[in-house]
Formats: sequence, C-alpha cells, structure tokens
Amino acid sequence: MIQEKSPATTKINLACVPGLNSGAKHGICVGVPRGGKPVKAMGEDPSEFAAILKDSEISWVNFRVPDFGQSAEGVLRDLGFSPSLHSTLTQQKDSGALSGYEDLDTELGLLLPAVRVVNLNVEVSPIIVAVRKGIVLTIHGADVQRFIRFSRYAEAFMRKIPHDALDVDKVTMLLNRVLNENNEVNFDGMRSIEEQGDVLAKMLLDPKTPRSQLGPEIYNIKHALISYLNTLWASMDVVNFLRYGDPEVITDSQRLLGRFAMMAEDISNQISIAEHMSEVLASGLEVLQSIYNNQLQILNNKLAYAVAWVTVIGTAFLVPNTIATVLSNPAFNLAPSDAPWYTVLIILSTVVSTLVSFWLVMRHGWLPRKLD
Repeated sequence: MIQEKSPATTKINLACVPGLNSGAKHGICVGVPRGGKPVKAMGEDPSEFAAILKDSEISWVNFRVPDFGQSAEGVLRDLGFSPSLHSTLTQQKDSGALSGYEDLDTELGLLLPAVRVVNLNVEVSPIIVAVRKGIVLTIHGADVQRFIRFSRYAEAFMRKIPHDALDVDKVTMLLNRVLNENNEVNFDGMRSIEEQGDVLAKMLLDPKTPRSQLGPEIYNIKHALISYLNTLWASMDVVNFLRYGDPEVITDSQRLLGRFAMMAEDISNQISIAEHMSEVLASGLEVLQSIYNNQLQILNNKLAYAVAWVTVIGTAFLVPNTIATVLSNPAFNLAPSDAPWYTVLIILSTVVSTLVSFWLVMRHGWLPRKLD
C-alpha cells in the first residue's frame, strides 16, 4: 500500500492500492451545497472531495477498498470519523457477525451484509455505513457490485430532499435510500435461488433422474436458503436498531421512521418467501424418500414373486425325484412290467405336489398379486 505522509495525518491514495483496477475511479461523492444544485464528483482519494463536503449541507460518499483494515480505516479517518468506529465494526465482523452497529452520539456506524448468489453459492461481503451530521459514507469491497444504480440517480434523489428540512431529517432520508438500495440488490439473490428450485422441480418430474443426484441438489438449495436467511435476519437487526435504538444522528420524526418500518416489512416478506421455499424443499425430501421406499417395495415384491415361484417349481421336482430315488433301490426290485404304474405314480406325485405347494404359497400370501 502506498501512503502519502504528512505531519497531521496519513492520506491513502486508493489508485495506488493493489487489488483495485487502475482504470476506474474508486470513490464517488454527491453533495448538495446550501441553496444550490447537487454536485457529483469521482476520485481516488477522500481529500479530493474536501471542497464538496465543506460546502454541502448533505452529501453521500462511496468508496471501494481492497480490505477492511488500513484502507477502510484510512477512508473513515480522512473523512473525519473516529478510529473507534472502525475498530468496533471490525471486531464485530471478525467475530463472525453479519451485522453490527456502533453509536457514538455524534457518529453512527453500521455493518451490513451484501449478498450475491452464484449457482447456489451465497457470497456474503460486509458493507460499512458511517453517518454523522451532513454526510453518509458507504465502504465496500472492490469485488462487490453495490450502489451502482444509486450512483446514477443520486443527484436526482438529492434534489428531492427538501432544503428547509432539518439536518437529521436529511441524513435520515439519505440513509434510508442507501439501505434500501442495498436490500434491493440483496433480494435479487432470492430470484437466483428460485431459478435453481425450478430446475430441481423439473428433475423431480423426470422418473429417470438418479436418486444420487436429487439428494445433493436438494441439500445445496436448502443450504443456500439458510445462508440467505441469515443475511436477511442480519439486515433486519440493523433496521430494528435504527427504529428502536434512538441514535442521535437519526431523526425522531415518526413519519420518516415509518420508512424504516416499511423496509422491515419488505425484509419480513423476503424471509417469509425463503421460509416457504424451505418448507417446499422439505416436502421434496419427503417425496424423494417416498419414491425411494416405493422403489424398494417394488424390488421386494419382485424378489418375493421369484422366491414363491422357485418354491413351487422346486417342490414339483423334489417330490417325484425323491420317490424315484427311493424306488430305484434294489430292495424294491422293480421289473419292466412295473413301468405303467411307476409312470402314473411319478406324474401324479408331480401334479399333486405342485398343486399343494402352489395352494400353500397362495394361502399364506407369499405370492404377490401385483408387482407394482
């Protein structure tokens, strides 16, 4: 990392940080000067936005950084935020939490999950949102595509903020829009999971699909849903903090706080959809188990059918063979003249033994009437 050092502070030039594309700007700032029109600028270093931030009554700054260590800390520090804000959010992230918040009265820090679903692989990346009077700062990883749409119409949104509104009201409106933008992109992950669920439904309809393939597919979708649900609950936790935590930098206006209530309702709807899909997948597992049990039953019926007929046929040959073996003993001294009655005896014993064995098999229900 290349740093420009000065006696007062340490400036970080993100254009020189490894891991970021040198051909793209990594910071964007949209500010509204007092009594003026929104101003938009792009740059590589937070110091490039100093003039805009100084003259603006409300501004949004977004930075892409390669890590949440020195790079994110440098951006926060250069824009006037306390170092403790970064350290607390970093500790929460390192502990495995998908969300977090730190209220320092004059400053507010939020940790949000950014979700991206690729082929049922749920990729979760953190986003830092720092808020103080007149500024909302968002920081996310270089590989996270976030706030692209908002950056295109941020100026139009800023123009709609009433100039005569209180400073905390303006910050609340901007923060609400930023969180909504993140949630809307997160909700796209559900669409990807539903598309994979449709592919699974098609596989279930095909009786030729191997059971060894269906099981892992159902598990992968269910695992993706659980991971996705965790991010939704994390987002809900942050929204509830803004609604009930009463941070100083957020308005007390019930009308504006109602927007966070609507956001919470949208997240709840997504949670309901994900949970419903999870129940459908659970039903799919039961169907798969029923198919497996049915196939086992069919196999058992076929085996029982074969064993029953082998019993009948074996008995038909065993009884006359035993009679023939016994009568062939020299002790009976059979002569050629005994051939007629001997032949009749063998035939009758074969027929009788076959009928008796078949009757016993049918009587005890050992021969299934249907194979499927």
